[in-house]
Amino acid sequence: MIPRIFHFVFGLRVQDEPFHLAHYLCLESCRRLNPGHAIWFHHDHEPWGPLWDRIKPHLVLRKVTREALPQAAYQQSGEGRLIAAAGWSYAHEADFIRLRVLAGHGGIYADIDTLFVAPMPDHLHDYDCVLGDEGALPDERGILRPSLCNALIAASPGAPFIARWLHDSHAAFDGKWTSHSCQLATRLWEAHPELVHVAPRQYFYRQPWTPDGMRNLFERIDPDLRDVVSLHLCSHLWWDAARTDFTSFHAGLLTEDWVRAGASTYALLAQPYLPESLPESLPESLPESAP
Repeated sequence: MIPRIFHFVFGLRVQDEPFHLAHYLCLESCRRLNPGHAIWFHHDHEPWGPLWDRIKPHLVLRKVTREALPQAAYQQSGEGRLIAAAGWSYAHEADFIRLRVLAGHGGIYADIDTLFVAPMPDHLHDYDCVLGDEGALPDERGILRPSLCNALIAASPGAPFIARWLHDSHAAFDGKWTSHSCQLATRLWEAHPELVHVAPRQYFYRQPWTPDGMRNLFERIDPDLRDVVSLHLCSHLWWDAARTDFTSFHAGLLTEDWVRAGASTYALLAQPYLPESLPESLPESLPESAP
């Protein structure tokens, strides 16, 4: 049985900007759509700003134990060297932290660049471990293979799939983006399909991490949202205004006025969770005490 606890990992870097609206909308949509679930916020450097002040009372704050990564692994490939030079290794650290948290406590981990669209289906809590299909991706030989994503993971405490993943991920870590995470999870699923339930792609990954997928989120309106539980925003592909290979949209454009205008899939779905949009008909969820 998967506990009704959501987990988010954030603040592995010093926070030099106020808590962003996208991150607020992630937590607020999660909170409002899933009453009765606690929200544990695992952090090192605590966020700040008016939106953080607003959401903080609804969270259980937990100081994170940092993960030491083998820095030599980053020098083994061009991809690894790029990640190290850009200072993105904190994302790898979060990969390990989420598995450690789920192994010990169970619950539902989600990346903070998520927007929740519907309540988490009750039947998913009955499984030992749940991951989402993100669609077929090319392997190192260019052959399309099924892929599981680690942007949302649900598990019971001590789930065998999570234990194997966490154990094997240290040996699999090579400084690249997904060798130890999504690629390893997919291999474990293929070897031990009985240990994990794979949710349909529509549940969590309706839009792929492609230019077309990002434009469908931020520049167009998706007419088919049947069975969508949450949307992963893949913010690393568009957050910086200088990056335009996936979309011209960037974090600086994601404002309350832009959301209110409702000219995209994300904006329309996020509108109910803007700070001033607090209809009394939706129940409030209160955080539980963390052990």
